[in-house]
Amino acid sequence: MDIQSIKNRFGIIGNSPALNYALQVAVQVANTDLTVLINGESGVGKEVFSHIIHTLSARKHNPFIAVNCGAIPEGTIDSELFGHEKGSFTGAADARKGYFETVNGGTIFLDEIGELPLGTQARLLRVLESGEFIRVGSSKTQKTDVRVIAATNKDLLQLVQSGRFREDLYYRLSTVPIRVPSLHDRPEDIHLLFRKFAADFANKYKTASVQLDEEAKNLLINYPWPGNVRELKNIAEQISVLSQDKQIGAKDLNKFLQPYSNNRMPVLAHTNGTANDFANERDILYRLFFDMKKDVTELKKMFLEILQNPNMVAHSQSFINELKELKGHEGIQSMPVTPLTIGGIQPAVQSNQPVIMNSDIQDHVEVEESLNIIDKEKELIIKALKKHKSKRKDAALDLGISERTLYRKLKEYNIEE
Repeated sequence: MDIQSIKNRFGIIGNSPALNYALQVAVQVANTDLTVLINGESGVGKEVFSHIIHTLSARKHNPFIAVNCGAIPEGTIDSELFGHEKGSFTGAADARKGYFETVNGGTIFLDEIGELPLGTQARLLRVLESGEFIRVGSSKTQKTDVRVIAATNKDLLQLVQSGRFREDLYYRLSTVPIRVPSLHDRPEDIHLLFRKFAADFANKYKTASVQLDEEAKNLLINYPWPGNVRELKNIAEQISVLSQDKQIGAKDLNKFLQPYSNNRMPVLAHTNGTANDFANERDILYRLFFDMKKDVTELKKMFLEILQNPNMVAHSQSFINELKELKGHEGIQSMPVTPLTIGGIQPAVQSNQPVIMNSDIQDHVEVEESLNIIDKEKELIIKALKKHKSKRKDAALDLGISERTLYRKLKEYNIEE
């Protein structure tokens, strides 16, 4: 079957070389049982590729199921995928078959595979390598014949390096990788897609199809489309429904587009409880950590100056004021700012006696704090929970991450609320 026939059959619009190559790989691998890993940003249509592979395979008459791994709570995902026995956990009133059992002989599409907990990753690896799995609460090994197609919008190798994804599972999944291009990488297809969506919505809402002038077309093509095809479809629907004039200029089109900046670096800002889980959270934490390190280092220098110059203690009111200002900083632990005692030694304020400073104190003051990102991330989560009295929603909002990601990290770091 040629590429154009595939496009017509599955409603795929576009002629970019990257899209055609991805479709060609999907067609070639379809009639095998090889595991496929589909990479691409959110909204590019990764699930469509999984349907193409299943429909063109020898398993096409057998079950197909799509599972969003990021939408299933960590505590129940093993049961969803592999099933459970009666009484294996609270609420397990009856035995239940998992997806790998019910889809035997078919295809399972695991979307957002990067969200799988490490324990579930180990179970999945066993299925991929031997076709064996064990229900939750059982000791009996069962066999299944399921083809796995996985998809992710994250860099799995980066997750491997940070210890959040198994390296052996990554290489087992990516037997055949397929990269679905982002919309901003296929500018020649943007207007074609818009015209198709506009025609579909005109037919749906019984109205005339909207038309773009040249200036509006250029604006459409040069927009970055962070939401990819899904965002373009939403924009086409909004214009079809809300625009009274069906001839759209750049000024009219701009009202429907989200403002964007050429600077794609993460910005420290509160959200409505959602984030691109995660993608930006580690960059944000890095910035916080280095700001904290700078303040802590300055504070250490102040202590050293006081210890090495006893005459400064008598005139330390300005130093105390600085401590009071720093006391409220989130990177500085709460500390007393009344008479200074370090290592059990009270400096002589009203005498000329030298301040005693042993090597242990000197070493302690000069030691750099740990910059391990895992430790710092755990520390920030604990502080946020304490600040908001264990209210997860408020803590997640303060941290700039989603509540679901916070829940996962509480389990990952074994943090008690």
